[in-house]
Amino acid sequence: MSYEIDTRCIHGEGHKCEDGNNSISYPIYQTASFSHLTPGHNPNGFDYSRESNPTRAYLEETVSSLEHAADTIAFASGMAAIATVFELFQPGDHIIAGEDLYGGVVRLINQICEKNGYDVEFVDTTDVENIKAALRPNTKGIYFESPTNPTMRITDIGAAAGIAHESGAVLIVDNTFMTPYFQNPIKEGADIVVHSGTKYLSGHNDTVCGFLCCATKELSERFRLLSKTTGATLGPFECWLCMRGLKTLAIRMERHKSNAEAVVQYLRERKEVDKIYYAGTGIISFTVDSAETACRILKNIKLITFAESLGGTESLLTYPTVQTHPDVPEKQKERLGITDKLLRLSVGIENPKDIIEDLRQAFEA
Repeated sequence: MSYEIDTRCIHGEGHKCEDGNNSISYPIYQTASFSHLTPGHNPNGFDYSRESNPTRAYLEETVSSLEHAADTIAFASGMAAIATVFELFQPGDHIIAGEDLYGGVVRLINQICEKNGYDVEFVDTTDVENIKAALRPNTKGIYFESPTNPTMRITDIGAAAGIAHESGAVLIVDNTFMTPYFQNPIKEGADIVVHSGTKYLSGHNDTVCGFLCCATKELSERFRLLSKTTGATLGPFECWLCMRGLKTLAIRMERHKSNAEAVVQYLRERKEVDKIYYAGTGIISFTVDSAETACRILKNIKLITFAESLGGTESLLTYPTVQTHPDVPEKQKERLGITDKLLRLSVGIENPKDIIEDLRQAFEA
């Protein structure tokens, strides 16, 4: 039986916990190792939790169901997942990357991957003709966010997939902002989907995790080898926290979106707001008339919290130029609009009237 996505958020593919105790909430297998019946034989397939764990396996199966993936690997953070993606490539490989990426990924590319001899070219992927123009015989990967963090730029995933596959490259899409509730990149042709599960998937600002969702078993086998070897897999308790958060993903995303739409309407009425970036999810970025106004808002919010991260039940306001994107070169930040006038609001699930009233008093303080 095929279930709708809001049901799969709660039940995955519908299999029950077979622990012998009829548990409704899947158990936390807080163990480092598993016993064997005979040498080389464990009937359940679990040996050591760095490699595999029942709690993690249940979470991975659920995320695979949501993203229509052949397999999913859970990591200790979104950055651990992304770093593992880049292990697919060899020295001399050319990788096309979206020019508007989360600052941590830019840092990974510029300060860590450089020693590996990758040739990473930053391109405005929102125009797929730019992707075509950047292709080389040694192009092995195309990586972007859609929408981007923090300026909400959109790339046509299906068109990019066609270009990637025609050239023999893998297409990697970060789906953190949209989540599988609003967008399924694999259904549009992506080979790999990346998530910072810390954000909407877990949804409560209480755990850090990441995911790689693979369109093929071949990619999965490579990533599972890398994950068990480097050891960046997610612990069982964090897996359980994420599973608990996933159960409410559908209703949370609907509330995040409706709240954000109300806030966008309010921001349009503020004379201090110059530009609003919004892509139909729970994140709003906006520029104000001066850095002083931005800092005044950050100083005076009361209900909303001045903090990094996004996608949780609580509304968070972030200053990207110094918090999430300090490692992006200044010229690139200026070109993208990531200035000292830009704020990014992760709209929570509080009453929208309270969120708007808090913004009003912060603007007028």
